[in-house]
Formats: sequence, structure tokens, C-alpha cells
Amino acid sequence: MNHSHWKKQLFGALCLTLAAAIWGGVYVVSKVVLEVIPPFTLLILRFGIALLVLGAFVVARKEYIAKKDFPMLMGIAFVGVTISIAAQFVGTKLSTAHMGALITAASPAFIALFAVWLLKERLNWKQLVGILLATGGVVIVIGVPDGADAQSSLMGNLILLVAAVSWGLYTVLSKKATQHYSSLAVTTYVALFGLLFTSPIMVWELSVTPVSWQFGMDIWAGVLYIGIISTAGAFYLWNKGFELMQAGSGAGFFFVQPIVGAFLGWLLLHEHLGVGFFAGAVFIFLGVALSNLQKSNSSKADAQESHKL
Repeated sequence: MNHSHWKKQLFGALCLTLAAAIWGGVYVVSKVVLEVIPPFTLLILRFGIALLVLGAFVVARKEYIAKKDFPMLMGIAFVGVTISIAAQFVGTKLSTAHMGALITAASPAFIALFAVWLLKERLNWKQLVGILLATGGVVIVIGVPDGADAQSSLMGNLILLVAAVSWGLYTVLSKKATQHYSSLAVTTYVALFGLLFTSPIMVWELSVTPVSWQFGMDIWAGVLYIGIISTAGAFYLWNKGFELMQAGSGAGFFFVQPIVGAFLGWLLLHEHLGVGFFAGAVFIFLGVALSNLQKSNSSKADAQESHKL
């Protein structure tokens, strides 16, 4: 029993690490694609592609969600796709990318808080200190805001905070849904409802920003990568990871994202990597490790929960 618990935790950790790493790398692809496709149009394309991929598996496996639970899935989609991702786009536009990365890095703290409130999880001091350590690591990797960032719009920063809070709520609500349905089904229905809720914004965006659809193969390859790998794949892995782990422990894996993003920015876009990157990475990995060193206290509770599932 103990061996299977450890196996479950390890697989959950692997899923969360992969999801965060994919999201860390996708900004390099997005940077190129967003030069020709506006954000909400790209959002609809990515979730449309993800829905086709995930939907094929759902139909093949007949993993449907009961109509009585549609409102729950609609709420998750509205919070995680329409509010969180829209707030990230709008907030970054009004503020700066630097502040966007810094403020949305607060998401794990909100995941932990919502887990206490909605899932009745108990956070111990190791998880709290781990999240604080990893947050400090993100600040070191990204750097303290300079004069240009200080002048960024207060409204933009507040909207970015909404993005961080709503992502924390999305993650915990998805974990709650995976107690009744598979991660595959939850992710698919979230993509479907997210698509429906965000489509009106795309229609408005295209009315003010006309797009010429004569793209090269590199742009279409980027769109497919964003849709299949970073949306269908990463959203599924993220939900699967939280299905297998306590939300308070899994939250810290979100911090893999800025490390991978900064590393790929250096590798592919020739961006500068200073000492801060390596120092911050050490803090992040220490924080994630510390948040997951609560097995002895929580393994009994987790074992009881797995009996229920």
C-alpha cells in the first residue's frame, strides 16, 4: 500500500513537472506566433485544436460527463480559461511582461489557500516554507522590478493578480472534479466550455484587428504545437498531477515554468542568463522538495482518500 502511494506521488510529480516545463517553453513559440495572430484568436485556435485531440480520446473511451455536472465544468472553464488566461493577456498588455511573470508566480500560494478552503487539506509548515522559498527563487530568477516596471499600470498589475488568483481556483476546482471524473474528461469539457465562453471576445478582437491568414508553415507549426502540446497535453498533465497529489504539495511544481522559460529564452532567443538564474533555480528546487517532504504526516490521510477514489 505504501509502495503504491509513493508510486502515485512520483507519477503525479512527473506530470506536474512536465506540464510546467511545457508552459515554460511555450512562451518562446508564442512570442513568434503572437506577432501575426492576436491573443484571443490564438486562444480559440489552441483550445479548438486541443478539443479535437482530447475529444477523440473521450469518444473512443466513452468517458462522458453527466449533464447535471455541466454547471461545475462550466464554472471551471470560465475561471481557468476565460478569466485567468484573458486576465494574463490584458494585464501583461497594460503592465509589463516582467511584472506579469512576477505576479502570476503567486499562483501556487493561491492553490495552497484554495486547497485548505475547498478541499479541506491541511498545510504543514514545510509546505508553507517551501512555497515561500520557491517564490523567493522566482523573484531572484526574474529580478526585482526596475524603474520601467515601477511605472507599469496599477490596473494592469491588479488584473495580473486576478490571473494568479483565478489560476489557483481553477487548479483546485479541477482537482475536485477529478474526484468524480477522469482527468481526460475534465480537461476535454473545460476546453469545450472555455472555447464557447471566449469566442465572443475573439469575434470582437477580429473586428478591430483584422488578420491575414496567409501564414508560413512555421506559424502553423507553432499553432499546432501550442494547441496539441501546450494545451491538450499540458492541461491534461496538470489536472492528472493534481488528481494524484495533494494540492498543497503539487502547487510548488508551477515554479518549474520560469526556470524552463528563462533557459529556453537563453538557448533559442539568445537572452541573457545571469547568476540570479542559477541561484533562483536552487531556491525553487529546494522549495519544491521541501513542500513534498510531508509524506510521513499525510500518507495516512492520502491513503484514506485513495480508498474513497
